[in-house]
Amino acid sequence: MIEILSKKTINSYILEDIQKLFRQLSPNKVQIPIKDLLSETNDSLIFACYTLNKKIVGIASLCSYKVISGHKGWIEDVVVDLDYRGQGIGEKLIQKLISTGKEKGLTEIYLFTENEKKAAIRLYLKLGFKQRNSKLYNLKLT
Repeated sequence: MIEILSKKTINSYILEDIQKLFRQLSPNKVQIPIKDLLSETNDSLIFACYTLNKKIVGIASLCSYKVISGHKGWIEDVVVDLDYRGQGIGEKLIQKLISTGKEKGLTEIYLFTENEKKAAIRLYLKLGFKQRNSKLYNLKLT
């Protein structure tokens, strides 16, 4: 089951599951508190995939923004628990983000992944994402 997290659905078990998943994705990055992300001023959605016993085994975020060239989306923080990979959870999460993007009227959805994440790249290509011939640059401000 996949659902969008909200402040009302967050509890200590969910926070613990998300923290464990995020450490699998980015063990050295600092996590922003989930409740801070789930505010009316932040136009991002966090999707969670649950097992039947309500354990979160996958997460992904869809952020959206409007610019002159359109209403765009950006997929971030996609991770499936190591013990649950290869079961189609990542595909279901990305499909849900795509369908939500269509519902929101997004004109494009972007994402970034590292070259070594071969399974993720195959999934994104399978779902219709195309690699762009542009360079991604970033500037750390903190």
